[in-house]
Amino acid sequence: MNKHFEDAWYYMRRAGAHLGAGLREELTPVERRVRAWTGRDVEPEPSRSERVKENVREVEQKAQRRAKGAVRDARERIES
Repeated sequence: MNKHFEDAWYYMRRAGAHLGAGLREELTPVERRVRAWTGRDVEPEPSRSERVKENVREVEQKAQRRAKGAVRDARERIES
């Protein structure tokens, strides 16, 4: 392909991306109203801090399970 076609494809993709972003931005309030009317509210995505807190809780629970298992194994060895 020559340079003109490559440039045209680049600008077409860029225009499509801008069109999609513009439509999402313009239609977001309409979507919210329709969802409110139908009772299908979208739950907001968790923030970064909420995701980190959840990951910390999961790691903590996993560590507690592993520690309890290690203590149980140690008690079994001592008893036998």
